[in-house]
Amino acid sequence: MSKEKMNETNFEKMSKTYQPKPPYFMNCVKAFIVGGLICTLGELLSEMYVHWFNFSDEEAGNPTVATLILLSSLATGFGVYDKLGQFAGAGSAVPVTGFANSVTSSALEYKSEGYVLGVATNLFKLAGSVIVFGVVAAYVLGIIRYVWSLII
Repeated sequence: MSKEKMNETNFEKMSKTYQPKPPYFMNCVKAFIVGGLICTLGELLSEMYVHWFNFSDEEAGNPTVATLILLSSLATGFGVYDKLGQFAGAGSAVPVTGFANSVTSSALEYKSEGYVLGVATNLFKLAGSVIVFGVVAAYVLGIIRYVWSLII
């Protein structure tokens, strides 16, 4: 082993002993609380649509999701969701609000390049893979369900 390589390895080992340990437990607690609060907001919105607007439980799902997307996009636009994400980590990545945040962030980041070449081409840069895998998974599961219904 060369002297340079040995020094690099020793340096890495020595530097790791001085690095602070991440607060894993507190990160989990913050993610749990914030994610739970986002989900609680979703439940409150759903109940609001059921009781105030006479939706059925099944019908209340779509406006609830749309409202969560709107609120998340607005929070992203005003810079609130970024601060929430820094505090809560994975807790802010609840599927619907995290997805809306990623789409809105991309749109805001590239708006200076124009609506077509900036926003439109980069809108789904972060969320595109989620859409692709979601559509493919839905297609595969749909075929499995169809075949299963033919068998039974």
